[in-house]
Amino acid sequence: MKNEGMNVRYWLFQVLIAVCVLGIIAPVGAQENKFRLKPGAQGKNCLTCHVEFQDKLKLPSVHTPVKSGECTSCHNPHASSHGKLLAADPNKICFTCHPNVISEKALSTHKVVAEGNCIKCHDPHASKNKFNLLEAGNDLCFGCHKDMADTITKVKFRHNPVEKGCINCHNPHSSDQAASLLKADVPALCLKCHKTDTPSFKKQHLNYPVAKARCTSCHNPHGSDKGGILFANVHRPVANKMCNQCHEDPSSPTPFATKKQGYELCRGCHSTMVNEMFSKNRLHWPVADKKGCLHCHNPHAGPEKALLKSKMIDLCGGCHSDAIEQLKSSQVKHPPVKDGMCTTCHSPHASDNVLLFQQASVIDICMSCHNYSLHSTHPLGEKAPDPRNNNVMVLCTSCHGVHGTVNKNLLYYPTSSELCTQCHVEHRR
Repeated sequence: MKNEGMNVRYWLFQVLIAVCVLGIIAPVGAQENKFRLKPGAQGKNCLTCHVEFQDKLKLPSVHTPVKSGECTSCHNPHASSHGKLLAADPNKICFTCHPNVISEKALSTHKVVAEGNCIKCHDPHASKNKFNLLEAGNDLCFGCHKDMADTITKVKFRHNPVEKGCINCHNPHSSDQAASLLKADVPALCLKCHKTDTPSFKKQHLNYPVAKARCTSCHNPHGSDKGGILFANVHRPVANKMCNQCHEDPSSPTPFATKKQGYELCRGCHSTMVNEMFSKNRLHWPVADKKGCLHCHNPHAGPEKALLKSKMIDLCGGCHSDAIEQLKSSQVKHPPVKDGMCTTCHSPHASDNVLLFQQASVIDICMSCHNYSLHSTHPLGEKAPDPRNNNVMVLCTSCHGVHGTVNKNLLYYPTSSELCTQCHVEHRR
């Protein structure tokens, strides 16, 4: 009896091991053929209906699941809540096999990659181009970056790596090294091609140790109409090769240090402007601190007029984000704001007027573009106190939004009756 009991326990142990083994193996097999399809039904049989893919399979670059006849890697053969019977969300499905496309330490990520729009660049099945790319080389990038393509086509001097291909300097998916998808930060990226220890290089840069500087503070990395691919707008001391007008001499222990700080440095040349600024009652705060003019202007060169660091609306929006957010949500936008011309109404440096307005009267500012007498006889100004608050006057801004609104003519309310009865309450119905 004792031996029989031991035999029973032995066989029960063997059965338990078998169940555990099958429990491990079965999911693996099920994963390989999770729909339990007949041989060929995972892909080969698909071609009986989708005959156009016969030609796709002949292309030089074929997506691995397609090449191995595993259509069910991406598609559900029966039904799906996603278009084209995709097995997962179209913006996430690629990451199931390619989880490391975006670096965990990414400092910059290609927008289309972050959004999961892989098919903006890749054909999911096959392509005549390497990596299943829709187009080869720069033609792919220029499909979206049309402004860049237009600029590079027209400029007189093109940066050699750009002509050879954008990916000489940029990673296509993400970069854990620098902004703008750069493979390395500047100047390390530039130093891979440019040798800074040659006599000609040193002479061209007036013996300043620019190997430690940011090359893109003077040079357009893509191309320019100016020699040395300098940006379109160059600060006069730089253009005249008078770096020591602002900086210490190249032999100094601190050659890039400026001789003075903030606006005091700029005052040497722009004394009239600086003196006029400080004669005003209200000063734009970025002007006054140690960084001064450099909050908004590039000191060496740049693509924007007046050496602005970026387009005016982006520059102003860096601090005045509330105004930009309001503009984004406005269906009707005031043209100067829409066009990014904040200085149409506001002084960028200083003013005697509230909100740094260019003129003391809001009415006068508006009248510089709009002929009020042609479209309204409503009283404005000192002779028209606002019924809602007798301490203020009726102005253009009493009825119109200055940046943008959701209503026609920048009105605060959708209909004239709603607008007018805010003051003329006796006419409300």
